[in-house]
Amino acid sequence: MKNRATVSLLLAALLGTSVAAIAQTAGIDRAGTVGYVIDQRDNVTKSGFGLCWRTGYWTPAMAIAECDPDLVKKDMAAPAAAAAAPGVKPAAKKVTLSADALFDFNKATLRPEGEQKLTKLVADLKGMKLEVIIAVGHADRLGSDAYNQTLSEKRAAAVKTFLVGKGIEANRVYTEGKGEKQPVTKDQCKGPKSKKLIDCLQPDRRVDIEVIGTN
Repeated sequence: MKNRATVSLLLAALLGTSVAAIAQTAGIDRAGTVGYVIDQRDNVTKSGFGLCWRTGYWTPAMAIAECDPDLVKKDMAAPAAAAAAPGVKPAAKKVTLSADALFDFNKATLRPEGEQKLTKLVADLKGMKLEVIIAVGHADRLGSDAYNQTLSEKRAAAVKTFLVGKGIEANRVYTEGKGEKQPVTKDQCKGPKSKKLIDCLQPDRRVDIEVIGTN
């Protein structure tokens, strides 16, 4: 049986680690292979458009009604959950990289320091049977909504390009930009635009990278 766990690393320093168990998954074949990416709350991970993220091992036989209803026969939809292999747990490694560590302020070109951090991430994945990597870019609230959305998408894309250049298969890396919609600082940072405000909003400028695979 595969042993899997969820690991969250907050990477202002890239090395902090916390571990939590994650429960049984739908969309698993008899060999225990996971067909959909599962988050820390045991839910299928979805894009901003409501589409389920599939792992690189997904096949039509793994389809579940929640994600691919057209591929699931009505008379088979009910027992689908019972068919899942008991006790199988997906492994997720979530990495939050400060955008200021990866990019210059207001830019989407990786800095040498950012390349070093991503190179270390790739090295950490050695020996893992990789299923999928999801890179999600975030921005702070400075600037227009449209500009921040585009910037967050470009930053996530830059991360993918670098990972692919390091040997990760392109079809295993998904990207998404959230713009300024999911701030970490909430309403903690106030006042007019200034260096103090920019520094305060630093946690909002980030790229979340989730890695799903088997150790």
